[in-house]
Order: sequence, then structure tokens, then C-alpha cells
Amino acid sequence: MKAEQLKQRLKMVSGIAIGLLAILLIKLAIVQLFYNDSYQTQAKENSIRLVAIKAPRGEIYTSNGEVLAANELVYNLSLNTLGIKNIDQIINRLVKILAEEYPEITAEVIEEKVDLQKDRLFELVTIVRDIPWELVVALEESRHELPGVTITVEPLRYYPQEELAGHLLGYIHSINPEEIAAQQEGHEYDINSLIGKSGIEKQYESYLRGVDGARQVEVNAKGHPIQELVTLEPQSGDNIHLTIDMDLQRVLQNSMEKVLLQLQTEYPKAKVGSAVLINVRTGEILAMHSAPDMYPGDWKGNISSNRAAYYYPQGSYNPMEPGAAMNRAIQVTYPPGSTFKPITGMAALEKNAVNTLNEYVSCKGSYWIAPYIRCWQVHGNVNYYSAMGGSCNTYFQEMGRRAGKDEIIRVAGEFGLGSKTGIDIPHEVSGLLPTPEWKKEVNALLIDKKYDGLRADLEGKYAELEADAADAIQLEKLAQQKKNEKARLEAQYQIDYNFDTNWQAFDTFNMSIGQGNNDFTVLQLANYAATIANGGKLMRPHLMSKITDSQDNLIKGFEPQVVSNAEVSSTTIAETKRAMLAVTQPGGTAHYLFGHFPADIGVAAKTGTAQTGRAGDNIMKEFHGTFIAFAPYDNPQIAFAGVIEYGQSGSGSAGYIARDVFEQYFGIKDHLNEETESHISIRYGE
Repeated sequence: MKAEQLKQRLKMVSGIAIGLLAILLIKLAIVQLFYNDSYQTQAKENSIRLVAIKAPRGEIYTSNGEVLAANELVYNLSLNTLGIKNIDQIINRLVKILAEEYPEITAEVIEEKVDLQKDRLFELVTIVRDIPWELVVALEESRHELPGVTITVEPLRYYPQEELAGHLLGYIHSINPEEIAAQQEGHEYDINSLIGKSGIEKQYESYLRGVDGARQVEVNAKGHPIQELVTLEPQSGDNIHLTIDMDLQRVLQNSMEKVLLQLQTEYPKAKVGSAVLINVRTGEILAMHSAPDMYPGDWKGNISSNRAAYYYPQGSYNPMEPGAAMNRAIQVTYPPGSTFKPITGMAALEKNAVNTLNEYVSCKGSYWIAPYIRCWQVHGNVNYYSAMGGSCNTYFQEMGRRAGKDEIIRVAGEFGLGSKTGIDIPHEVSGLLPTPEWKKEVNALLIDKKYDGLRADLEGKYAELEADAADAIQLEKLAQQKKNEKARLEAQYQIDYNFDTNWQAFDTFNMSIGQGNNDFTVLQLANYAATIANGGKLMRPHLMSKITDSQDNLIKGFEPQVVSNAEVSSTTIAETKRAMLAVTQPGGTAHYLFGHFPADIGVAAKTGTAQTGRAGDNIMKEFHGTFIAFAPYDNPQIAFAGVIEYGQSGSGSAGYIARDVFEQYFGIKDHLNEETESHISIRYGE
């Protein structure tokens, strides 16, 4: 190559290099002059991390000011995987140390926790909360073998009353990735957060959780911490004050435990129950319990397999192994049995279909119209008061016939049955107040499914016969047989469809005495009783009375809320209250429970013996015991509802619980400090 050509090329290359350098300098100048602040901010954001300092949750108190949920400082076992070599060996060593105390913490469990936090390596991975001091010592002694293993101290929930009001309180548990993704702006939960999962803990999570503090930590490009910069102290959560009365709650729970244990000597399935005590004027829940008990403290960490089986028994529902996870007062529905009869009575009164005092119906042991539903005994001639007091099925079937289904359904709806009450804890179900429209919709689907199967069977049957036919004559004969059989099937379909999807007289008779498809929660039954007691005001039940901050400053209060006023005359309600008083007077099905009460504390009630409606149960021998009551009769203050599954009768099961709670409330007997009778009478019928 000639020298001149080489020189030209060198000039060209130099020019290109100078041009590129000039462009780079111009870009650099632009960045320095115009984007300096932006890039500096991004650099700081990439190098500084916020590590949460957990805030103590707000405390939960009874109406008496006693603590139901508080906080304590505990030792947590955590793991920092940054820069740790042979992490698998460390995890395996840690699992061996934990094996005796926490057999459920396996290497897979720890690895899953580490994996969930892979995008925030600068934060500690919480392995176990609230470890005992002996384990702290053991871990410290093995520290040289466990690089990255750390013991931290944090506030953690504890429940000083253990199972008392457990289902109401609910529980806290580890947040899951779906909950993190769905969190509202400003909450900023992390994978180590504990959040309310049920009850008050869930309902008022936004108040209880507080505001976490934070440590500003500078990290390098690999996410390793370099130094701490600033610490922001956490702010405690707000405190929730409940309407629950500690003494009444304890009496309710103790009484239910006693009743269940004694019933089980004769009825082994009687292991489940729930009850509610409510202030009829305000809707305040004074006590609520669901058995078996809930222990909120079980849920703070990794729940053991034994405790998990206690809450969630394997397989389908088995009354012999009832799970404790659900609050049966709001999450399970039951046929009300005869506790529904005041609804039927009020419907008949509203229709002017009966004279309460002077008109009698003759009970000879069963109703005189098909399907001739039996009464639990022969009552003879009864009027409204004696029929309510003796719980006569015959009388109330006749009242149901006179009132008609539409009026019964209307009145039941006016008293809140079949609808959610709106109580301030989650997972309440609505129950079922059956209507002709509901029956048509449900049964139409069932009938169509049944006959679609029969039609398919018919087609399959003749497909096989036709395939084996010897000749055309036999095929023609089979075709005619198929046509005739199909016509008979379709005719039967029309008969069954019309009968099963249309409301029948027996539907009204069953509804009138609280059977059939009626299904309500215990809370609905309590609120229905309270609405009768207060003259027709359907209140919204509630558990929170006020919310205060950590300095006891009021943040939020609660005023009684009237949902609606029942469109039922005051005379109708007054006559029904008088009829319910007869239940606890001589001759009434609950007189033996309340006969010793002072005259000025009259108790109005209704007992119930409800067919369970569960597959496999003996419909003639197995019943739920249901019971509603309010007192004092002439100036009601409280109302009660309870159901004991397989309790056989309302007066012989839930009625005892009502008696004990009423005695405590009115000062007739102190069940917390006195010797009380342990024996209950097994009652048949109502």
C-alpha cells in the first residue's frame, strides 16, 4: 500500500474517532446539565433498601376493658442467605436442630420460604416465630455451624384468655403471595407479614395492623447490605373495643361445654353447638360462641398436623369429628324447627285468620290434611297461647294454611330470616328462606338432570337392541317400542316437573312448623327473637363498640343501626310475645328451665326440635335442639338463640345454656363463683 493511501485512511479513522468522541461528550454534557437530578435519584433508589420493623398490632378489649388480644416480645428464628456458601448444608443442619420442637419444619419448607423472598435478599427470611428460650440457647451454641442464622426480637400477638371468644377474635397468619399482590396502596405488606384471616382480626385489619417502621439499608450491586442509614420507629395499631361482656361470654362457653358433655352420654353425635346473646335495643353482641373451641394462638406460626386435623378433619362432614375452624353462629345454617312458629302465628294474625284467645284447634296427634304431618303429642283443643306454650304442630299447620305461603314468607323476611344480618365479622352466610321461585329454579335443574340421564339410557338401550336386530321387521318393531317408551317417559317427565317445581300444600305445612327447606344461622335466629322483643325494629348486630389509638383517643364509635321496621302490627307482636311467655309458664315446654325466675323477670321463649335434613340420619330419632328466648318479658333487654347439633330437643339442650346466661345477666345465680348443678334432664320432643 502506498504511503499516501495509508495516510488518507489514518485521517479517515481519526476523523471517525474524533466524531464519536464528540458525540459522546455532547451526550455526557446533556446528561450532566439536564438529567443529573433524575439519574442521581435512580442511583440512590437502586442502592438503598427499606427493611420493615414490625409494628405492634392494636389490642382487642371486652366491654369490661379486659384484654382479649395483646402483644408480647418473642424470639424469631430467621435466615439471611446473602453470601452464604453451602446453604443446603446449613438448612439441613438447622432442620436437625429444629426436629424435636418443630418436626413440621423440613428442608423443603425452608427452601420454599427462601424462594418466596428471592427478590428481596437483603431482608431476613422468617423461619419460625416465638421459639422457646432453650432453642435460642441451642442455636447460639451452634452459631459457628450456622452462618446466616439469626435470632430477632419482634412483637407478636398473644391471647391471654386463650379460647375465650376465639371465633369472634379470629386469627392472624402468614400472608400469602396472592394477598400481597392484591394489597391496597399504602399497606406495603411483605412476605413475612402476619395479617388477620378471620373474625375481628380480619374485619379491622386496617386499624389493627399499625404502621411498620423501617431501617434504611445501603446495599451493593449484588444486594448485600453495606451500612444502616436511618431508622423510622413503628407506630402501634389502633385498639378495638368490643361489645362482648367477659362474664357472659365465659358463662356461655362453660355452659355449652357442660351441656355437650352430658348430652354425649346418650347422644354421641352431640359435639357441636353455637349460641348468641344480643342486646335487643342496640344490636350489641354480648356473647357469641361456637363449639368446638377456636384457639387463635394456634395460628400465629406453622400449625402442627394434629392441630390442623382438629380444625379441618379429613373427608366429608362427620358429626363425630366436627372441625373447629368455622364460626357456626354465622357460617352454618340449620332448620329452625318450632322456633319458627312465632312467624307462622304472626302471619295468621296479620291475615286476621284467627282469634288468639277464643278460637281453638283440635290436635289429635297429626294434621288432618295430607301428608298428615304428626304432632309430637296429642294436645287436644288449643288456642294461640296454649299451642305456642305446648308447641303444637297441628295448630301451626292450620295457621300456615290460613295465612298462606306468601304471608309467611313476607313476615319471615320482615324479621331478617334468610338474609345476612350485616354483622361486622367476615364470612357470614345468608341462609335460605324458601320461596316458590326458589323451588322452581332448583328443582327444574334437578328434574332436567334426572330425565336427561333417563333419555340417554333409553337411547343406549335401543341402540344395542337395533344393532342385534335380525331383519327389517324386527327393526320396525323396535322403533315402535322405542316411540311408545319415549312417550311414556316424557309424560312422566311432565308430571314430575309440574309437581316438583310448583309449590305444594305440604311445602306450606312443613314451613309452618320450621321444617322443609328453611335454613337460618343462629345469629339470624337471635336477631329475629330480638326484633320480636323490641317491637319490630330489625337492628344490625355488631361487635365493635369503639376504636381508639394507643393513647386512648377516640378514632371511631358505633351508633345502633336500625335496618328496617317490620311491617307487622304492634298488636300482632304483642300477642305473639304473650304466646311466647306461655312457653316458660306452667304447661309450657320450657317451664322447668325458667319456673324459678322472679315474677318481674319473665322469660318469653320458643323451643324447637328440628329434623337434621342430613343424609344418613334417622329422621325419627336424630334431631337438632333449637331455642330462642328474650327477657324480661315486659321490658326486654336481651335475646338468645342457640342450636345444639343432635341435641334432640331445644329445651333439653340449648335451653339450659339460655337459662345459665340469663341467670348470670339478671343476677339470679353467679355461675362463675358458685357451685352449680351439673345434671341436665334429657328431654324428648320440644
